[in-house]
Amino acid sequence: MMKYRLDRRAALGLLGATSASVLIPMPGSRVNAQTLDKVSYQTNWRAQAEHGGFYFAVANGLYKKYGIEADIRMGGPQQNPSQLLLGGRVDMIMSNSFEAINYVKENIPFLCIGSIFQKDPQVLISHPGVGHDTLADLKGKPILVGAAGRTSFWPFLKAKFGFTEDQARPYTFNMAPFLADKQISQQGFLSSEPFAIEQAGVKPVIHLLADAGFENYNTTFNISRKMVDEKKDLVQRFVTASLEGWAEYMKATPANDAANALIKKDNPDMGDDKIAHAIKIMNQYGIVKSGDALKLGIGAMTDERWARFYQTMTAAGVFPAGLDIKKAYSLEFVNKGVGV
Repeated sequence: MMKYRLDRRAALGLLGATSASVLIPMPGSRVNAQTLDKVSYQTNWRAQAEHGGFYFAVANGLYKKYGIEADIRMGGPQQNPSQLLLGGRVDMIMSNSFEAINYVKENIPFLCIGSIFQKDPQVLISHPGVGHDTLADLKGKPILVGAAGRTSFWPFLKAKFGFTEDQARPYTFNMAPFLADKQISQQGFLSSEPFAIEQAGVKPVIHLLADAGFENYNTTFNISRKMVDEKKDLVQRFVTASLEGWAEYMKATPANDAANALIKKDNPDMGDDKIAHAIKIMNQYGIVKSGDALKLGIGAMTDERWARFYQTMTAAGVFPAGLDIKKAYSLEFVNKGVGV
């Protein structure tokens, strides 16, 4: 979860996307580049398969089909997407439920309008054969946890499984301590660290926090309320094109080649093996297509899940009681059956 400071005057003065009058083209027609609305979307890390649906929509002309020139901006360790959004430098960002609820807590006019990932890919990773086979087994055992994790999923684990502060160790995104000590577990991202650990010769035990009741929405569309109110049609077109891109990308067909080429262009460290593994894992664990998305479509969100997440994390001490949780999100742009 990102930390941020906000100049309220800057936030309230956001201009939103650059827009022109646009007609959505009929199937098979061509779009003149001068008629396209511009929309920028900031991702939360370097280009990877976990962002693949957005790249698919760019590479295969889905945004242009909906009259949009999409600017998918790659994130990285030196960027803070929340600050870029709150400062009006980008139209939408890839984020999560924590950020959206903090908008309500801080009384600032931003919200979440859809979630690509139905399951947060956050995991804890353990060694095999040492009795660390469930999350409950990790109570009292040393776990490497980063600063962001200490304020997001760690309170959930403390509340549900009785984890304590004294078992948390600093995580520096270096796997060497884990590989050197079989009694240590560490945090990770489902489709990333476990793959690297297996490449290093250890078949890890993977604990997906989402399957234990951690209902954080992840890989979301977070946006200013001003843009939602003033450019509703444009927002809907961008969301729909993105969801269609994700529906196609998750099929892992040769149509992905153009999208993967863009991913590797933005991030030369991303190889074909990593991309293929990530898509396989996302499908295997139902990261994009599971739960509500199976009947409501990719990007689905519900009032019930937002309420449960807020109640769970409030009980864990993350949020104050009494927030109007419905101000954190809108269901207007999703739940339309895309990809069902």
